[in-house]
Amino acid sequence: MGTPGFAVRSLEACLTLGEVVAVVTQPDKPRGRGQEVSFSAVKALAVEKGLPVLQPVKVRGTDFAGQLRALQPDVAVVTAYGKILPKDVLEAPRRGCVNVHASLLPRFRGAAPIQWAIAEGDAETGVCLMQMDEGMDTGPVIDRASMPIEPTDTSATLHDKLALLGGDVLRRSLAKWVDGTLGAVAQQGTPVMAPMIDKEFGLIDFTTPAARIERRLRAFTPWPGAFFKTAQGVMKVHAASVGQRQGAPGTVLRADPTGIEVACGEGSLVVLQLQPEGKRVMTVKDYLPGRKLTVGDVWPVA
Repeated sequence: MGTPGFAVRSLEACLTLGEVVAVVTQPDKPRGRGQEVSFSAVKALAVEKGLPVLQPVKVRGTDFAGQLRALQPDVAVVTAYGKILPKDVLEAPRRGCVNVHASLLPRFRGAAPIQWAIAEGDAETGVCLMQMDEGMDTGPVIDRASMPIEPTDTSATLHDKLALLGGDVLRRSLAKWVDGTLGAVAQQGTPVMAPMIDKEFGLIDFTTPAARIERRLRAFTPWPGAFFKTAQGVMKVHAASVGQRQGAPGTVLRADPTGIEVACGEGSLVVLQLQPEGKRVMTVKDYLPGRKLTVGDVWPVA
């Protein structure tokens, strides 16, 4: 049971482990500028492999659990499916439902664990294979694997690494869970939530530390990105590094082809790539000619 690209690696792993009796994914939706109806990434792989595909509009208060029971599955593997499963669905497979979750539970339960691990400055993250219950990522953990978060990681690069790691964990532990030789252990530690990302999370606040802004830029790449608002429209920042110089937040400390350095609440943000509203992404070297930006100018403070 899965929908986006992150879940494809889990389906690939399941195909190596046994018979996939069905694939459950979200209903087809219009995508792109032309609003053409297209398959989810998981459905595309399922169709390629000739697997039966179920796309219920609703799973709660319907006969969907009965449809699952009729398939007589040993287990349902759930990875980024996108719907909360009710009790009757969770109990339909013989060994219940297990979830591939992209964090080291109980840290970052919820919708956006990859983004928040970067935004909060964690040194590592990972994947948990968890027995699902009716709570939000509260079930006992069957297996886990960790990996470092690199200083250059964005949510996009970390997404791909964790998707692969999720497939590895399934190959290592799913069969043992199904045959009963591997158990599950209750989560230990203080839960931390990872709420769904809102567009305004990308708004740059120059009164905060530069390191925090830089982390959030990487965390919210590709969406919603990092940006601030000017009289000419929204300015997006696509790449930046952390500097050590100080000044009043938002003040331009340096503006040359190597970067635009802006004072923050702590340290400075050195902008390397940016995108004025309605324009292409450009380097600072390409941006500065013909624009009146000088040391001492103040960029908006959120």
